Amino acid sequence: MTTSDRALPQTATLEEWEKARMKLVAREKEVTRAMDALAAERRRLAMVPVEEAFAFTGPESEVSLIELFQGRRQLIVYCAMLEPGATPCEGCSMVMDNIGHNLAHVNARDTTFVFTSPAPQTEIIASQKRMGWSAPWYTDHGRRFADAFGAGTGFAVNVFIRDDENRVYRTYFTTARGGELFDTHFRLLDLTPFGRQET
Repeated sequence: MTTSDRALPQTATLEEWEKARMKLVAREKEVTRAMDALAAERRRLAMVPVEEAFAFTGPESEVSLIELFQGRRQLIVYCAMLEPGATPCEGCSMVMDNIGHNLAHVNARDTTFVFTSPAPQTEIIASQKRMGWSAPWYTDHGRRFADAFGAGTGFAVNVFIRDDENRVYRTYFTTARGGELFDTHFRLLDLTPFGRQET
């Protein structure tokens, strides 16, 4: 169904609309406060030491997990669905499209964001050039890292922190619709009458 096939919202007077809008604003504020509380609870999660060593291939060389931090204190790793010889996953591609220049602001707050996937660097770099993606993207050989941190055959988002001795700890994990937090276009579409236009 296209947007031209969809029914328009009902019409109201400005007074009726303003009254309904203010009622919605009150509910939106409740949700915002609930999300703030949820974010605070997420920050208070205990951390788990990462005992295993993991190696990745970057565009220039082999790197360790601690090197993915790029000298920063926090690390967000998005395990993407790109197997060797495959085309990038539609959902993961939307995430990459939405990242844009956001990483400059993330990096400025002592945090690094990277993608990983099993595909070799030649295929990753080709995808980046074709799509105009610039976020750091590393090869996770045999999905060893993805399997260890909950991605399974899909995708996952993990957050890590390092201490002053470069010991790494896992602090957060999400998958499935948890990945929508990266999709700015969903936030924009959610503001419109036709929404995400998905089933």
